[in-house]
Amino acid sequence: MTTLVAQQSRTKGAALWTLQILTAAMFLFAGTLKLSGAPPMVEQFGVIGLGQWFRYFTGALEVASAVLLLIPATIAYGAAALAVTMVGAIVTHLFVIGGNPLVAILLLASTATIAWARWSDR
Repeated sequence: MTTLVAQQSRTKGAALWTLQILTAAMFLFAGTLKLSGAPPMVEQFGVIGLGQWFRYFTGALEVASAVLLLIPATIAYGAAALAVTMVGAIVTHLFVIGGNPLVAILLLASTATIAWARWSDR
């Protein structure tokens, strides 16, 4: 019976690490686009109306939090920060810039799952 529990634990751990790596890659990509000044990002943040400083802030937050997802001691913190960021992205899509918030919703689900699982591991 203990070998079954150990196998389930290893499987859960591997699945969670896979989710963390994929999520971190998505946020590293998105944050890099914001920080590099990709024209669609500049335009999108122009529509938001808070200024381009907000694009830099959001990009830096995404990159830094993505790195935290890859460091075992900081995973829960990075996931929590990204989950809050995705709530803001969903609200922004729904009420400010329009467009489809599906990607932000999926990333919220991913980061919330990681935060919950890793917070309970602590």
